[in-house]
Amino acid sequence: MVPLSKFINYKHLTTLVVLLLFLLLLTVGAVPGYLSGHWQWKQPPPIATLKELREIRNRGINLPGWQTTEQGEQIVGQHKWSLQILKQESSQKQVLLLLLPQLTSKNQPEVEWTDVSSWGKLRWGKWEIAQSRSAEFAINQSVNAKENSKIQVEAQFFRASTQQQTFAVLQWYAFPNGGNSSPVRWFLADQLAQLHKSRAPWVAVSILIPMEPLGDVETTWPLAKSIGEAVQSTLIAGPLKITS
Repeated sequence: MVPLSKFINYKHLTTLVVLLLFLLLLTVGAVPGYLSGHWQWKQPPPIATLKELREIRNRGINLPGWQTTEQGEQIVGQHKWSLQILKQESSQKQVLLLLLPQLTSKNQPEVEWTDVSSWGKLRWGKWEIAQSRSAEFAINQSVNAKENSKIQVEAQFFRASTQQQTFAVLQWYAFPNGGNSSPVRWFLADQLAQLHKSRAPWVAVSILIPMEPLGDVETTWPLAKSIGEAVQSTLIAGPLKITS
């Protein structure tokens, strides 16, 4: 008999595990709702910070060590994003920060990364991706006066070449207890939160760092990681903050 491992690679196995966990959550969460006549999945709990999330499109966010030289709404795909041009206070280095916040309680991540690629191609003539990999970083979050916890983020990191500029790009969905470039991971986090009568609000993040044309994207990783940590920390301390 041919072993199952020949048919299922690691990524497919990870997806299968996530789906099985979701089915378990659906069983645990939906059955009591069905018996009582109250479907939590049909009407999810409200998001306490929707006002703060919506303000992101108008004002962006403030990052320590960076100055916003320009900010405004930018049409990307079918949505309005916040586009910020940031300048590092200790140098003349500039980066672009695109943020798409959740706007309603029923908003879900969809095709944001495809939209960004199409926007880049429209804006700069082409958008060719190379040297793509998964990128992980973590930030500390205070649990109480004596204890800290790690918030893990798994983003996608790649080089995007255009006719005018080459960028190192870091992308992920930020939510209160983590971040991931896959909407499936946010969906699982949100369903877990709903079981506790809460939610996992999200913000799509895309950071574009100008770099040497056709260069090695890894040379920008320390800077990309630093900005990513600052963005995630700023979001969970403000628009993504869970209130009791």
